[in-house]
Amino acid sequence: MATFLAWLEKALILSPDNQQKLLLSLLWVIVVWIFYRFVMRFFIVRIEAERTRYQWRKNSTYLFYFLLILVFGRIWLRGGLDAFSTYLGLLSAGLAIAMKDPIANFFGWVLILWRRPFSIGERIEIGKYSGDVVDINVFEFSILEIGNWVDADQSTGRVIHIPNGKMFLEPLVNFSRGIEQLWHEIPVLITFESDWSKAKVLLQEIVERYAVIPDGDLTGYSDEKAKGYMISYTQSAPTVYTSVRESGILLTLRYLCGIRNRRSSEHEIWEEVLQVFSQYEDIDFAYPTQRFYTEEGNKAPFKEELP
Repeated sequence: MATFLAWLEKALILSPDNQQKLLLSLLWVIVVWIFYRFVMRFFIVRIEAERTRYQWRKNSTYLFYFLLILVFGRIWLRGGLDAFSTYLGLLSAGLAIAMKDPIANFFGWVLILWRRPFSIGERIEIGKYSGDVVDINVFEFSILEIGNWVDADQSTGRVIHIPNGKMFLEPLVNFSRGIEQLWHEIPVLITFESDWSKAKVLLQEIVERYAVIPDGDLTGYSDEKAKGYMISYTQSAPTVYTSVRESGILLTLRYLCGIRNRRSSEHEIWEEVLQVFSQYEDIDFAYPTQRFYTEEGNKAPFKEELP
């Protein structure tokens, strides 16, 4: 052992005291690592719930690093409180200059753990990125991207890694908080010659069958799901709004749907709208047209339809 210490002192130019600290540090790394592997192998793997097992695995990793920091501080800062204060002051000044971004990412991680603006599995939007949260680390979090070149908030299959420091720079949107539903609108344009009142009744019947809350009773639902947010809706039942456009009468279906069901619900509603409207000759979909009138104003106008 003495020969090894002599070689170590000559090779690394370390004093005997620092050699002892280095060997003691390596020993504690091995001990803490064995403890970490023991917990992972015999306790965490027995947790059946996948999300709970993931959280315990992440927390165990954080605890592993925290224990190492405590051990290294105890070994290498034996000079007492004054030495520790001096060391901490010099370290913080150097880190503030050289590691601005990693420090911002670290405190972003602290904010995520403290305030819980989102958690694993929730759908969020931060800056120009949207997706489902699949991982949270000390310096970054990862989302499974939605949107981009894919319509209606469906997955692209890409995983985006976002620095935690973005929490201080970009507004964060959480789709999964509050009432845990989304308002969605489907515009249906029919011709001026159509029986728009009949079409509106038919659309109202259709949208009520597919809305998450068809009766509009959102009060009790909001109390249960809002999670402390002050959310109030005076109109929560599905409805059909009427407006006029250049090419016809616009009937807009507005209803609540699931966070991940926007495209599927629109698909089902449109298929039923097409089937129902095909049964009525006095209801036609509108499209851009031009009308030309002759000089004989009493005659019927000549109508040219554009594709």
